[in-house]
Amino acid sequence: MTLPMGRALRDVFGQTVTELASSDPRIVMLDADTGSSTKADVFQKAHPERFLQMGIAEQNMLGVAAGLATTGFVPFVSTFVAFAVVRPLDQIRVLIAQTGLNVKICGGYAGLFTGVTGKTHLIVDDLSIMRAMPGMVTVAPADDIEADQVLRWAASYHGPVYIRLVRDATQRLFDEKYAFDPGRAVVVRDGCDVTLVSTGTQTPRVVDAADLLVARGIQAQVLHVPTLKPLDVPAIVAAADLTRLVVTVEEGTVIGGLGGAVAETLSEHRPTLIKRIGLQDVFGESASNDELLELYGLSAARVADQVQAFIEARTSARHASRAG
Repeated sequence: MTLPMGRALRDVFGQTVTELASSDPRIVMLDADTGSSTKADVFQKAHPERFLQMGIAEQNMLGVAAGLATTGFVPFVSTFVAFAVVRPLDQIRVLIAQTGLNVKICGGYAGLFTGVTGKTHLIVDDLSIMRAMPGMVTVAPADDIEADQVLRWAASYHGPVYIRLVRDATQRLFDEKYAFDPGRAVVVRDGCDVTLVSTGTQTPRVVDAADLLVARGIQAQVLHVPTLKPLDVPAIVAAADLTRLVVTVEEGTVIGGLGGAVAETLSEHRPTLIKRIGLQDVFGESASNDELLELYGLSAARVADQVQAFIEARTSARHASRAG
């Protein structure tokens, strides 16, 4: 059964950070002329004296955020992920990550759900970049419930954090009882035949794929990994140990992102057969959300088909080996 829809993560971002700032005078918002899109304008209306409109000058914006952090402020940086991560990468590396400054980089319009804005805005390697950045905590919440908790945690954590936020409303994975635990992965569906590991707003679609697989006689465990760094190594190893077959699914490149992280972990701690579903060393295209999910094999139906084919190929190989 398809999961219900939740609030858009950009709406959660605007409302949650605005609420946090009401009780924490250290919180400031820096925007690169995208506030009406990322919903940073909600903060602007409530706290105009702590809203800094930096214009289309993202490198400068990250530098200003670093400077504010040195004086005790808690800067939340808001713009599209293309301009929050890729354009000011040198400033992030030198001014924020190397110094461990308390800056929260919120990459809106992440993943495939910004394809309608054009392929130049569609960044598929942000998790790979930020996960590889020394000292940078990297988080991709699954839904509005988790995004709210991630933002609240980030405000209380001292150090640089990257939070990946998608544009449009997505399926809701958790209920109000859920509690985000930084650095911990969560089993959101039990199964014994294969482990599906996912992150961010792709995880709800993977849960839908697991439901489709039940009708095909396949019981899939689903492990949600909200924190790409620090990574929950014990949970990944335990999940692989249970099913001995792992498929990673991510709304981004499989090189260096979640798929890379899981492959690295298991090769070192528990060698396991792995398939990585996601963008295969390609840039994104300009198209609608549904078209892009189909194109890159990330819709629930396409994920289910690939998992089934992976299991069938493994079974055939085993039979051939025994026959030989």
